Amino acid sequence: MSQWLTIAGMGEDGWDGLSPKAQLAIRNAVVLVGSTRLLGFTPQSAAERHEWPQPFSAVIDRIKPLRGRKTVVLATGDPLNYGVARKLMEFIPFAEMEIIPHVSAFSLAAARVGWPLPDCDTLTLHGRDAAHIEPFIQPDVRLLVLTADRTTIPEVARRLTARGFGKSDITVLENMGGERERKSSFIADAIPSTSFSDLNTLAIHCIASPGARVLSRLAGLPDEAFVHDGQLTKREVRAATLAALGPAPDQLLWDVGAGCGSVSIEWMRAARGCMSIAFEHDAERLGMIATNMDALGAPRLTVVPGEVPATYAGQPSPDAIFIGGAIWLPGVFDGAWSALRPGGTLVANAVTLEGETHLYDLHEKFGGDIVRMEVSSLTSVGRLRALRPRMAVTQWRTRKPW
Repeated sequence: MSQWLTIAGMGEDGWDGLSPKAQLAIRNAVVLVGSTRLLGFTPQSAAERHEWPQPFSAVIDRIKPLRGRKTVVLATGDPLNYGVARKLMEFIPFAEMEIIPHVSAFSLAAARVGWPLPDCDTLTLHGRDAAHIEPFIQPDVRLLVLTADRTTIPEVARRLTARGFGKSDITVLENMGGERERKSSFIADAIPSTSFSDLNTLAIHCIASPGARVLSRLAGLPDEAFVHDGQLTKREVRAATLAALGPAPDQLLWDVGAGCGSVSIEWMRAARGCMSIAFEHDAERLGMIATNMDALGAPRLTVVPGEVPATYAGQPSPDAIFIGGAIWLPGVFDGAWSALRPGGTLVANAVTLEGETHLYDLHEKFGGDIVRMEVSSLTSVGRLRALRPRMAVTQWRTRKPW
């Protein structure tokens, strides 16, 4: 089918800010789809007008019946920059559409504060939990952040302050490109009582105060970064475990026996779009996972309570699996291995003799590598110091054949 769908970006400058090509597409449209605000910028015509459905997930049902009719979807800014085009391409072939971008909010914001875009981290909190900002809070970084609405502003300021970044500079850029554009700045721990527009973008210069909680995005966060009961994969072993799992963008991990969620959370912080499913049966640890998800920026972590392997049923096939304990229990390994995608990685750790023996048996059958990690940490012996060894961890790493 020929191109029947045009996705045209539009800014607060409305009709006059559109390119001649975008204006022509709108004039020739049989159907116009967009928000009330954007539709209001377009001139009257004979075209059918459809507002975005609520909830937005119903967009599929709204757009699919229009297939073959000359349709223009109006999007804010650049439709491919956290815009609607991504969602539409999930069910409409790209060959059937044309995308006409407008200036993105990130480009406008960078121009307003004088920050080169390659020097900034860009993210969106629109339709997402504000906890997503947590991994991006680093000393002296510059963030450009799309918001859900005005309520995002105090929540971001609260999170910065809680992390010890209360002296960070926040600039709120409202209604950029339009007649109501406004720019205001303040520090995170002194947010004004001003009422902001719901249409805003944040420019944040993160400034760490002495004693700030600085958490690298590299694997191996300090154990004390997590709420836990002592039963977690310790820092040094966790770093080696994540390196063996090898997180890559948009991949899915199964974390079997997740404990406080440390491996799942570090996996999700490691690469763009990484997701994880945490399998855990202990009610107290499930509460710890929820706390750690919010504090460390992994609010999209899926938590599956109950006993494995029964809880494997119905879950999507993973790209990688980590089994942190009880691999020797019936069905725990077999069910996970069966679900793992071809070419996927499985890493299992054991500290007990039963678990270690089972790893040796699995290695003989499935191949891979086995390593033993022994870590000692500094302790006091009276007035002197010594290195006290922790329990050795045996790790099996293997890859499922294609």
